[in-house]
Amino acid sequence: MITDIEKELESIFLSYDRILEKLKVLNITTKKGGNLTEKGLRKAIEIMSKKHPKCRWKSKMAKGYKNYILIEGFYWLKYVYFQNEKKMIDADIEFFITRMAQYEELLQVDRKSFWENDMYVIELEQYFNRKSDTIRKAISKMIKENENYRFKENGKYKISRHGVEWLCKKCFKQKYLELLEDYKMELTEKYIAEGYPYDIFL
Repeated sequence: MITDIEKELESIFLSYDRILEKLKVLNITTKKGGNLTEKGLRKAIEIMSKKHPKCRWKSKMAKGYKNYILIEGFYWLKYVYFQNEKKMIDADIEFFITRMAQYEELLQVDRKSFWENDMYVIELEQYFNRKSDTIRKAISKMIKENENYRFKENGKYKISRHGVEWLCKKCFKQKYLELLEDYKMELTEKYIAEGYPYDIFL
C-alpha cells in the first residue's frame, strides 16, 4: 500500500523498481514484445540520457538516490521509447510538443517562434549541419510542396522562414527536436523559478 507521502513523491520522481512496476501494469513490453526487465529498463534510461543530455532526467537534489528518474523521464520512457505505433523521432517530437504545451498553459505564456528570418541556401548548410547536396535535395522536395518558399535576393537563392520551417519539420527532424528540447528546458527553468515542484526530494 502506497502512503500519501509516497504518492506525493511519485508525482516528482520514481525509483527504477516503481518505473518497472508501472510499465508492467500498463502492459508495456520490449520492442520485440518480450517482458520488461531491470536490465532492459537501464538500457532504455541510458539511451534516454544520451539522446537528451540537456534534460534533467535524474534528480540533482536526491544525490543518494541514483536509481531515481524525474517523472518527466518516466513519461518519455512510456510515450517515446516503449511505444511501437510510430517512429521514435516522431514520438520524441510529439512528446516535447505536448510537454511544452503543458508548461505554457501553467505559466500562461505564448509559444515562441523558432523561425523568424529567411535564409540563403548556403546558410542552411550550417543551420542544419548538412552537406550542400543534402540541402539541395531537401529543397527540391520543398519546392514541389510550395515553390514560393524559394526566391532570389541579390542574385542568390533564399528560403523563406516558412520554407525553413517546412525543411525542419519534414526533412531535418533531428534539428526540429533540438529546437523543441531547448525551448522545453527554457520553460522548465521558468516553471522551477515560479516555485512549482520539479526537482525536490520530500
